[in-house]
Amino acid sequence: MIRDARPEDAEAIREIYNDAVANTTAIWNEILVDAENRRQWIADRQAAGYPVLVWEADGRAMGYASFGPFRPHDGYHLSVEHSVYVNREARGGGIGRKLMEALIERAREGGFHVMIAAIDGANDGSVRLHEALGFTRTGTMPQVGKKFGRWLDLALLQLQLDDRPTP
Repeated sequence: MIRDARPEDAEAIREIYNDAVANTTAIWNEILVDAENRRQWIADRQAAGYPVLVWEADGRAMGYASFGPFRPHDGYHLSVEHSVYVNREARGGGIGRKLMEALIERAREGGFHVMIAAIDGANDGSVRLHEALGFTRTGTMPQVGKKFGRWLDLALLQLQLDDRPTP
């Protein structure tokens, strides 16, 4: 079941986030967070009008997805950058795809024009998922990040959400 996140989801979201920080290159950060950090993140996102969706199974959030501003300048206000993460126990079962589909629908409903994905260039599974959902790879930025003692390339993909000729 996909639903909007609630404050009580903060602990499960913290667990998913921290696993991605500690064990993957999905998040280019090395700082682990506590549940209060995630509770505040949920509240801030939702207060700004951006969704935080969770996939709930057996009363627990097993994945989450959100989008927010792509860049802070006014000219970008119709573009959003998203993220999606799934609990390690549930990866590969289609939760990420379902969350992405729901997130794309929310972006369309919100009147956004482009959704942007910034993905570790070596994360073939995530790139393939995005391409299967209609995202187009628009470029790669070599060695713009680092983690686990190595340089990381950033793959950029985008999905045009509508076909309006002007903003």
